[in-house]
This record gives sequence, C-alpha cells and structure tokens, in this order.
Amino acid sequence: MSSIARVWYGRTPSSKEEDYVEYIKKTGVKGLRQIEGNLGVLLLKRVNKDVAEFTVISFWESKEAIKRFAGEDINKARYYPEDSEYLLEMPEELEHYDVAVASGLKL
Repeated sequence: MSSIARVWYGRTPSSKEEDYVEYIKKTGVKGLRQIEGNLGVLLLKRVNKDVAEFTVISFWESKEAIKRFAGEDINKARYYPEDSEYLLEMPEELEHYDVAVASGLKL
C-alpha cells in the first residue's frame, strides 16, 4: 500500500515570510505531526519579488488518517485562526496524490 501526499499552496506578502514560517511551524506543522497516521511534513517556500509562496506537503498512511486531521471532506483545506492575518487568499480546496516513489524518504 502506498502513502498519500496532501498538498496545500499559500501566498503571503514577502514582508511576512519569516513570521509566517514560524507561525506555520507552531500551528500547521505541529498539528499535522500530532495526528496518528501522519508520516511527515515538508514546508517549502520561495520568494518571488513581493510575494512569498508556500507549499505544504504532508504524508499520510491512509485517507482515514487524513480524516483525523481534516474531517470527512479531505479535499477541504483546514485553516487556523490567524492564517487570515498572513495569507493573501485562502483556497478552499487542496490536492492529494498517491506517492508512487519516495526514494530515500521513510514514508
């Protein structure tokens, strides 16, 4: 059985990039890691002029494990209260992928 990658994208003003990284480590990453069935989290970022772009990829053992974090509708993005202070938009949905190859990763 393969694992599942849950992928969320977000953008902040570049002036808030460092603060957002610290905030998301304390909220989203910590929250994801506390859920049984979570296999790990990647937080990717890049600054493109005045906008910082973020990708959070969380790895899961099953859709049931994702539901423990996201609720019944796993395609719906989950936000924390202060997210609106950082994010330029708050997409309602995110994407899931079956992990086909994870060379060197312990998934």
